[in-house]
Parts: sequence; C-alpha cells; structure tokens
Amino acid sequence: MAGRRTTRRTARRIRTALCATLPSALLPLLAGCQDPAGAAQDAPPGIQRMLDRRAAAVRDRDAGAFLASVDPHASAYRDQQRAVFANLAQVPLGAWSYELVKTDAFGLPAVVGAEGRRVAAEVRLRYRLTGYDNAPVTSVQYLTLTDRGGRWLISSDSDGAGSGRRSARQLWDQGPVQVVKGRHSLVLGVRRGAAALRELADRTDEAVPAVAKAWPGKWAGRVVVEAPRSLDGMAELLNADDPSGYRGIAAVTTGEAGPAPAAPADRVVVNPEAYGELSAAGRQTVLTHEATHVATRTATTAATPLWLSEGFADWAAYRGGGRPATAVAPELAHAVAKGAPPSRLPADGDFRFSRGARELARAYEGGWLACRMIADHWGEKRLGAFYRAAGRGGTESAGRAMRDQLNLSPAEFTRQWQAYVVRQLG
Repeated sequence: MAGRRTTRRTARRIRTALCATLPSALLPLLAGCQDPAGAAQDAPPGIQRMLDRRAAAVRDRDAGAFLASVDPHASAYRDQQRAVFANLAQVPLGAWSYELVKTDAFGLPAVVGAEGRRVAAEVRLRYRLTGYDNAPVTSVQYLTLTDRGGRWLISSDSDGAGSGRRSARQLWDQGPVQVVKGRHSLVLGVRRGAAALRELADRTDEAVPAVAKAWPGKWAGRVVVEAPRSLDGMAELLNADDPSGYRGIAAVTTGEAGPAPAAPADRVVVNPEAYGELSAAGRQTVLTHEATHVATRTATTAATPLWLSEGFADWAAYRGGGRPATAVAPELAHAVAKGAPPSRLPADGDFRFSRGARELARAYEGGWLACRMIADHWGEKRLGAFYRAAGRGGTESAGRAMRDQLNLSPAEFTRQWQAYVVRQLG
C-alpha cells in the first residue's frame, strides 16, 4: 500500500539535532551557556562537596558511597537510585562529574521545618565513555536537596517537572544497560537482547568506512549508538514531551553543532519500532546517514542549511549503491510526473518532524538531489569543500559558498537543481 510505503520511507528519514532545534538530554541546555559562578557561590555550603563525593562513588563503582548522597527519608527515590547505580555496571565510564550551577532554580522555595531545610538545585552532569568520547556529554538535572543535620542530601530529581524544569534522562534511568562493542562502534541498549545490539554494531561498523570515503574531513571514526526498549524510551532520551512526533523516525543523531577544539560527544538514538520495520538495506541506510552526521558535526553550524546537512547524509548513505534516482526519491518523482517539480530548494522548516510524511520525504529527496548534483557536476571533493564553506559565517554563508565553490549565484544554483531534478526523475 502506498501509505505503508511512505511510512517506511519516512522511517529512514531523520535530521541531525542541533542545539537550537532539539532539546536533547545529551545537549547542554540554555542554562549551560550562562556563567554559573555567582549563583553557585551563593549556594549553601556543602552541596558541591556532596556532589563531588557522589561523582567519585560512580567512578569508583562504590554503591554505598553513592547512596550516601541520597536522603534516607526519600525511600522511593533511594530505591530508584540504587537501581540506576546498578544499571551502570557495564557502561565503560571514563569520567563522571557534577557541577552545581545554581540553587532555587525552578521555583521550589527554601523550606525550614520538620523535614529539614530544602533547596532546589540545577546541576550539570558531565560524563565520558572510555575510548569513544573525546569530550564529555553534558546533561542538566534539577534536584531537590534536603539538609539533614548539616548534611545536604538529594531527595528528588523530579520536583521541578511541573514548572518545566525536567531533569534530563539517560539510558541507565530506563533499566540495566547492555553493552556491545564493535570495530568502530559502541552500542548501549536496554532490554533489547544481545542479538539486536550486535546487529546495530555490525551495521554501524559497516557504515563508518563508507562515511570515511564520502567525507573528506577529519573525524574520530567512532559512533556511539543508544538503543532504548521503546518509542517512549527514545522520546525520554531526547527530552521530548510527545513521543508520537518520532513514531516514523528510525533514528536521531544528537550532539553539539559547530567547530570545537575537542569534539563534543554525539549519540545516535534508535527508535526500535520504526527501525524494526525496515529492510536490511534500509537499516544500513539509516545508520550510514547517522554516522555521516557524526562525521560532519564539527563542520555543521547554525548557518548550514538543512537541505545540505540532510542531503549530504543521504548522499553518503546512498553513494555507490547503484539505485536509480526514482527509487530513492519517489515522492519528487511523482511530483515531476504530474508536471509539478519543486519551485525552490527545501527550507529548514520543511524538515520539521511534524510535517506530513510526503512533505518531509520531498524535503529530504530534494536535499539529496542537490548534493548529488554537486558531486556529479563539480566532484565529490568539491561537495565536501562546499559543505565546510557553507557552515562558516552567518546566514548568507551558503550563498557565498555557492559563489566561491561553484561559481553560481543562489538563483542560478536553484535553476540548475530544478533542471537536474527533472532530468533525473522525468
């Protein structure tokens, strides 16, 4: 059925998650861009020391010391934290630390009473996976802290949710984490089974060399994949309120966009439902696409148009596969057959997950064909140079890159792309 085919195609279509567009649990939130020094200095003494001891307990794998940071009167939270600590057992942690950003961060007033003095705290967790992360992943937590006889202890990490201050969740908050290592991959999963995680590792291992051939820039050549048990689990990792927005999305790459001396960590988060519907070829396409986003992330900035970042990832995923353009871009082929080819390059808004399946597919197909045209007419090296140039500077950098790298104005490029779409799909 046509509808099912569209759903499957859309499941292969994802976009890279930039800090400005996806409130991922793996991204530093806006508070992370502020200077916390003053707020942290005003915090009650002893909180940072408690957080330091808690972090050392995680690094030392000391469950008793870890639970010593948890309020014994908060029995449900204590049981949850005991489970979370156990869930981390297989995770190869190279670093783990907490930084107190500020107190009274989400509307919980200081209280003095029978339960002891309480404050709300915004805390930044940083962790790094051994052998895979060049720099830490950053995650924001909103904690309720209670003073018990001069000792600050954590009583909750969910009190701020009602005021929009929801602690970011990690995979180990969802259950015991299983770990499978590949040649170029590390796969972390919860209740997915060893065979499913090995399949993800094998396909990611195949994707990484393919991306290395397509992308001329330097990158680590390693990919971390997170495989939650369900769509709801995926949405939780992405700090999303509505899981249905990701129902047809097979995977999402999260990470910090833009150049950095030490590349921030990326994660490929897989939706088991949409991924499970794909053929073997479709799964390989998804993971190659995602690995491309990991490779190109330091060259991708807010100035990079989504037609280029998504089109390049699709170009790398389909490169050398020998599939005809009409098979890769069926929605645009249908439009061309009806005499209604696209009138413009896809805008960033065309890539919203909330768009209809056909509209979203046409956006990805249009971006893919634009990158394919550059590779066909100017060569693959020039495509890579164009990608890097388009990410430099402000909103006009893509237009400048067209002039500098392709010797075309944006209007001329668009006209050539329109003609190319018709030739390839007509």
